[in-house]
Amino acid sequence: MTAETTTRAAAAPMTHKQILQALSGLYVGIFVAILSSTVVTNALPTIVADLHAGQSVYTWVITATLLSTTVSSPVWGKLADLVSKKLLIQASLVIFTAGSVLSGLSSGPGLLIAARVVQGIGAGGLLALIQVIIATMIPPRELGRYSGYFGAVFAVGTSAGPLIGGLIVDTDWLGWRWCFFVGAPFAVVALIVLQKTLNLPATKGSVKIDWAGAALLTAAASLLLIWVTLAGDRYAWLSWPSAVMLGGTLLLAVAFVAVERRAEAPVLPLWLFRTRTVVLAITAGLAIGVALYAATTYLSQYFQLAEGKSPTVAGILALPQILSLALASTIAGRIISATGRWKPLLVAGTVLIAAGLALLGLTGRDTPYWQLALAMTLLGLGLGVTLQNLVLAVQNQVSPRELGAATSSVSFFRTLGGTIGVSALGAVLAGRVGDLVADGLAKLGVTPGASLSRPAELPAPVRAVVEDAYGQATGSIFQYALPLALVALVCVLFIREVPLRTSNAVPGEGPR
Repeated sequence: MTAETTTRAAAAPMTHKQILQALSGLYVGIFVAILSSTVVTNALPTIVADLHAGQSVYTWVITATLLSTTVSSPVWGKLADLVSKKLLIQASLVIFTAGSVLSGLSSGPGLLIAARVVQGIGAGGLLALIQVIIATMIPPRELGRYSGYFGAVFAVGTSAGPLIGGLIVDTDWLGWRWCFFVGAPFAVVALIVLQKTLNLPATKGSVKIDWAGAALLTAAASLLLIWVTLAGDRYAWLSWPSAVMLGGTLLLAVAFVAVERRAEAPVLPLWLFRTRTVVLAITAGLAIGVALYAATTYLSQYFQLAEGKSPTVAGILALPQILSLALASTIAGRIISATGRWKPLLVAGTVLIAAGLALLGLTGRDTPYWQLALAMTLLGLGLGVTLQNLVLAVQNQVSPRELGAATSSVSFFRTLGGTIGVSALGAVLAGRVGDLVADGLAKLGVTPGASLSRPAELPAPVRAVVEDAYGQATGSIFQYALPLALVALVCVLFIREVPLRTSNAVPGEGPR
């Protein structure tokens, strides 16, 4: 067989059977990532209470993972353009599992947050690499054909996770630590399946990682997150500590751009921002990330702390958003593959997100469940239509050689938006709850002193004050998130729809 024949054979499109075999391992990996993240959602109030921590720790247990996921995704994406994608996704699974086990073994808030950072590094690899590998195997026009499988995996992982987490927490002989341990067996299965089923053309190239850029990016994002977490609690939003942190963030960002302009293999390629579709999709994704992570994080807390539900029941009550997201993702993918049109769906999705957030903004302690369920359904439908299709719009605009960098960049900004959003909204929530509780207790003539993370253990009058405070504060944070959804809608309206490619072949080149 000649070299030319070998190149053509390697470049030949994968058959439907080969794609399904490869997807089986990837979807087990996706399931591990989704399950290990969602299983903790309903356990966090119990975890924070057992570790004798406050709202800031609740927020940082989440944002620690999101931050490390955010800053590591571009590095994983760049590596995917240079070395074996199969080896990388296996490495990310190992790191993710190690972080999960360390989280379960943590004896205090500091150790838990540190372990969650390790978990997030692995998650960054899983989320970035799975999208890159799928885009490598399947042309944009055909992606919708396989969205149904993704929707099923997503539905099972997202719906089973909170329920399993709630059951684990409510089972005395297990405890919340098993929420972190439960994903380990699935990770082992994913490693085995990926080893047998995932076969991609070998990538040739010198490995050059922009470590200076990665360090500056991490520092800038971390300093920004520290500011939004502490502002409004330790110091005022408009104060000299805020000015110092914002100034430091700006200087680090400027230094990052300067380094990226000279780097041979930039961790976040600046050329991406020369394309209007990429810029608008990234901006929209950043705004939508706030809605995604805020709803996932704070609705579970609302059900437990404002309505007094158990972790298991809180998982059941959140099903409308989860199931509607999976359903919308599946149907949207099918429509796009059949018609080749994707912009109308993006517009409809952002409108639904805005409607869902507006309705959630009316939330209070006594909000009827049907209203919450309707809001969660609208939000889930909107997220299901937009999340993957914003990535698709970007992937369709770049060369197949740059899929790794482009895909991970979109994921980076979406997760960054969610991370900043969760941190900022968590700070707002903590401040709002503190003020409302102080006012309510003052009217009762009670001096604050008991932990507010277990309202069920408080005297009835004090419990009513705490639950009402969490109810009102939760509605407030969704009101703050609504303008960002409108920003996403404007961005989507200005995206120019480009016909989807029917091939991932690079003109004049063999496989890399």
